[in-house]
Amino acid sequence: MHSSDSSPRQTTLSHSSSNSVADAVSNSVSKPQETGKAPINWTNMILFTVTPALAVTLVPAYGWFEGYDAFEWSMFAVMMVFCGMSITAGYHRLWSHKTYEAHAAIRFLFALGGAFALQNDVLNWASDHRRHHQHVDNNDHDPYSAGRGFWFSHIGWILRHYDSAKDDFSNVKDLQRDPIVMWQHRNYLLLVLVMNIGLPAFIGLLHGDIIAGLLLGGLLRLVLSQHATYFINSLAHMWGTRPYSDNSSARDNTLLALITYGEGYHNYHHTFQWDYRNGIRWWHFDPTKWLIHSLERVGLASGLKRCAPDKIERAKLERQFQLAAQKCEHLAVEGDWRSRLEAEYEAILHTVQQWAEHRQAWYEAKGKELQEHLSHLEKQQLKAHYLEFKYKLKLQKQRWQLVVQTLATPEPRIA
Repeated sequence: MHSSDSSPRQTTLSHSSSNSVADAVSNSVSKPQETGKAPINWTNMILFTVTPALAVTLVPAYGWFEGYDAFEWSMFAVMMVFCGMSITAGYHRLWSHKTYEAHAAIRFLFALGGAFALQNDVLNWASDHRRHHQHVDNNDHDPYSAGRGFWFSHIGWILRHYDSAKDDFSNVKDLQRDPIVMWQHRNYLLLVLVMNIGLPAFIGLLHGDIIAGLLLGGLLRLVLSQHATYFINSLAHMWGTRPYSDNSSARDNTLLALITYGEGYHNYHHTFQWDYRNGIRWWHFDPTKWLIHSLERVGLASGLKRCAPDKIERAKLERQFQLAAQKCEHLAVEGDWRSRLEAEYEAILHTVQQWAEHRQAWYEAKGKELQEHLSHLEKQQLKAHYLEFKYKLKLQKQRWQLVVQTLATPEPRIA
C-alpha cells in the first residue's frame, strides 16, 4: 500500500480486499507512487498463482489414486456455502450496506466464515466495497473498476499495490463500534489459520483422511469460493442486462446468481443498494435473501430494509422510456413519436402513483392499530380501491409495453 502507517496489516485476498498475507504479520512499508505499472504485491501474486495450480493438480491426483467419498464431498459443499453466505449475507449485505441488523451470534459466525473465505477482515472489505459504490467505474477511485478491464476487476487489482485500493477507514467508523468486527480485525491472521487449515484438517481427522479434508475443504474450496466472488466484480459489470439504471456498468445476470448466492442481480443492487434483497421476485434465485428472511423469522435478524415497490416500478419505467427513445432516434422513426411516448410515460407514472397510494392505505389498514379504528366496511373499501388500481396498473403496463415495442419499429402504428 502507498502508506507509511506502521500498524499491522491484514490479509487481502478477495472481492473487497487490497493487501497481502504478509501485511498481516509485518509492519507496512511505504510503496513508491505509481509510475507506469503499480508495484507487484508479491505475496498475493504467489498465493494466487500457487493455490489454483495446486488445486488443479493435487486435488484430481489424490482423487484418482485414493478417491473421495460422499462425506468428504458433502463437507466441501457445506464449507463452500458457509464461506459464500458469510460474505454475501455478512460482509456485504449486513456490514457493508447495513440492510438489516443481526444477533451477535450470527455476526460471530459471519466473522469466522469471512476469515474462512480468506477475503480480508470486515473493516478492509467493507471499506473497499463502500468506496466501490461511491466511485463505481471511476478508474482512479474505484478499487476494482470494471472500466479497467475484466482481468483488473476480477483479480488484477489485488496483485499490485494500486492507489485506488489504498487504506482509508474513514468510511467504516460505524463498524469500528462493533466489538465483533474489531475482535476479528485484531485476530484475523489466527482466524485464517484456524479456519483454513485447522478446521478442514480436524474434520478430515475425525473422518479418517486428513489429506482429503485439506484438499477438498481447504484448497479446492478456497480457490472456487474466491473466484466465484470475483465474478461479481468482473462479469457482473460486463455481462447481463440493465433494467433499472445505466448509471453504472453493473448488470443483472441470473446465471451468475446461481454461483454467487443471489448476488448476480447486480444492476438492481447498485440501483437500490440499501435493499436486503438482490433478487426481488419470488422466482429469483437469492439464497442470501432467504437466509436473512429466515433469520428474521426466528428472531436472529431485524430491521430488514426493502425498497418501496413504486420506486422500483418508476426506475424500470424510466429505463424503458430511455431505451425506447434511443431506439426511435437510432431508427429515425418518423412522426410525433416523442410526444406519444411521453404521453404514455406520464400516464403510467400517474397510475403507479395512484397504485402506490392505495397500496399504502390498504397495508396500513391491515395493521393492528388501524384495524381497531376502522370499520369492516371501510377496510373493504380500501382493499377494493387497492385491487382496482392494481388491476389498472396491470392494464397500463400492457399498453406501455405495446407502445414501446411499436415505436421501436421503422413505421410505428399506435391504436
